[in-house]
Amino acid sequence: MTSTIDPAEVAKFEAMAADWWDPQGKFKPLHQLNPCRLDYITTQIAAEFDRDLRAPKPFEGLRLLDIGCGGGLLSEPMARLGADVIGADAAPRNIPVAQVHAEQSGLTIDYRHTTAEALAEAGERFDVVLNMEVVEHVSDPLAYLTACHDLLKTGGLMICSTLNRNPKSYAMAIFGAEVVMRWLPRGTHDWSKFITPDELYALIRQAGLDPVDRKGMVFNPVLWRWSLSERDLSVNYVTASVRKD
Repeated sequence: MTSTIDPAEVAKFEAMAADWWDPQGKFKPLHQLNPCRLDYITTQIAAEFDRDLRAPKPFEGLRLLDIGCGGGLLSEPMARLGADVIGADAAPRNIPVAQVHAEQSGLTIDYRHTTAEALAEAGERFDVVLNMEVVEHVSDPLAYLTACHDLLKTGGLMICSTLNRNPKSYAMAIFGAEVVMRWLPRGTHDWSKFITPDELYALIRQAGLDPVDRKGMVFNPVLWRWSLSERDLSVNYVTASVRKD
């Protein structure tokens, strides 16, 4: 199976591997965004699989793939909620960082240096695929999303987030985050690879999935926090889709 991995994109994140768990380091934006992402993810999984988030381990019995897991910022909370978590990343240096942190946190997570395509070809299947801030870094978004479709069981749920492509997203995600605030190294994102919400919905449908929800993730510079928005998908946004076949 042809890989959609872009070696230049992998190299960018591999160079930052040691910083994954530093909330003031190069992944500071993700640490700030994480509570908002988790709010959306947990709500969608609970609704799709009829789980009570007040239960001690509401996701027990669900097999979950965190593709592009990095250092495990999403894998660890999913494991704490009871899911059987596999974290996969194309950057080999990310895996030992994630493994050590999970061990220190007392969590059992199966981290693998692999790709979505390789996992699909091996016949791996999951109830949930987390596909967060990855699709804008691959060489072929449709082929990549098709692999994510193949990784889901019938009735499975994919959560996919990315960045919109418009002047505002360039101003905030590239000029603001990389040049002004220096939250990320210059060149972390390529604006031409950003995907509009309508484009992503079309790609998701072409991949064989049914989109069921999308929301914006909006940063408030006054309160210095992120929140979900029904209407504002102008920069960061997140979608939910289901495999029905």
